Amino acid sequence: MFTKFKFLLILSLFLSFSCSEYQKILSKGSVVEKNKAAEKYYNDGEYRKALNLFEQIVPSYKGKPQAQRVIFFFANSYFNTKDYYLAAYQFENFRKSFPNSDRLIEASFMEAKSHYMLSPKYSLFQKETYKAIDKLQIFINKFPNSEYTEEANLYVQELQGKLEKKTFEISKQYYTIRDYRAAIKAIDNFIIDNPGTIYKEEALYYKFLSSYELAINSIISKKLERLQLVDKVFENIKRYYPETIFETQLNEKIDIVKKEIKLLN
Repeated sequence: MFTKFKFLLILSLFLSFSCSEYQKILSKGSVVEKNKAAEKYYNDGEYRKALNLFEQIVPSYKGKPQAQRVIFFFANSYFNTKDYYLAAYQFENFRKSFPNSDRLIEASFMEAKSHYMLSPKYSLFQKETYKAIDKLQIFINKFPNSEYTEEANLYVQELQGKLEKKTFEISKQYYTIRDYRAAIKAIDNFIIDNPGTIYKEEALYYKFLSSYELAINSIISKKLERLQLVDKVFENIKRYYPETIFETQLNEKIDIVKKEIKLLN
């Protein structure tokens, strides 16, 4: 017990000393002292402390050889503290200020990656997602053979998948609110715009459900034609997905459709 207490006491004193030393450098240290401490905190993964110090000294290094190093670490500290807006801004500032830097490619990638990190979940407004795709694509086009290009391509695919999912969920929403005509049109447009989509089977299923509801509840003069369209959607699904995961639900409804067609004929 005594040993544990002694250890905690020593740790507390050490942390207290470290904190006071940091505050001392932050408030009274010279530019050189702050830079040295900032790099130490940066290398130790204490990015918030490093950030506070870099923020104070960046103006002092403007136009000096050390500026590249300081501004890059400054930008990366923002990234590692998850302040992606300011990280993107500072990496862009680095890219424009040092176009011949040996860290240009890395900074350009980190600028694009910062925008990628700002992309929200698919259900929210996707302005940042479009911006991230644009930034990543610019990077890929400019540096097609860089060590970061493969990762950038994966980010683009992920973000495009997010936009695809959002568009699909919107088309499904029309079915949920029982606007079946709008659902069919939205789903058709979605499939045309995204021919290789992973949501195609589900999209066709919701087109079938929308067509079914529209046909079953039609006036008699339009019912036969609409039921026949439902049957075509069903055949289309079976052609592409003979072992569809929606087979049970489809079979239940298509039996009703075929009986109705037989009666009307």
